[in-house]
Amino acid sequence: MTPEGRALVTGASSGIGAAYARGLARRGQRLVLVARRADRLEALAEELGGADRATAIPLDLTERDAGERLERELRERGLGVELLVNNAGVGDTGRFQERPLERALQMLDLNARAMVELTRRFLPPMLERRRGAIVNVVSTAAFQPVPYLAVYAASKAFGLSFTEALAGELRGTGIRVQALCPGLTATEFQQVAHTDAVRFNKTAAMAPEEVVEESLRALDRGRLTVVTGLQNRLSLAAQALLPRALVRRVAGELFRPAGGSPPKP
Repeated sequence: MTPEGRALVTGASSGIGAAYARGLARRGQRLVLVARRADRLEALAEELGGADRATAIPLDLTERDAGERLERELRERGLGVELLVNNAGVGDTGRFQERPLERALQMLDLNARAMVELTRRFLPPMLERRRGAIVNVVSTAAFQPVPYLAVYAASKAFGLSFTEALAGELRGTGIRVQALCPGLTATEFQQVAHTDAVRFNKTAAMAPEEVVEESLRALDRGRLTVVTGLQNRLSLAAQALLPRALVRRVAGELFRPAGGSPPKP
């Protein structure tokens, strides 16, 4: 029996992930929602129509066997993945040597390793069907090194490079691939990453619904690298004309923690 095709959205309990879930539901897409916070995830699944329309799977993707468990559970439920949205991610602000090593490694696990693993697990069935799509939520931080956000920006640069390379390999297969690169977005990310008080956080933020709408419209057109918001696109265009050392210095000033590094969690 052919598995029922669904859109799998990670980090779906809030922010951009929840906006993807709602936006895809409006398009008639059945969903699999993955995140750590079971209460929020289950409330969102109920909002979107209950188990028939949205399956909630509470899971911490930083755990080494999480991808295997997720793949197995979907197989047992008779569910396949026709759209994979690798949205789960986390950031952390501060001087690299002052932040907990465990936090940095968890960031790499979630932002990079989990994205690669889920893509590797769910891509082969898409290729067999010769249809499907993968959206990797990256960031405008992927385009330059960012002092005080060093590991996060590096993980997003990895995500951008991985996605663009994958798109080259998948040309002509029927699989669409997108690297979504939002700038500042009105989500809980700022609180979790301790960017509340940095200068960057004083710039205009997009609503997550706007970000997702741009992403889905671009996916319909087959666009690969999508920078959301005119202001972000203009900023990156100007940045490309400047010396890299200057760009790095400006980025550092935008993310320098007020009064020094944030307290250790």
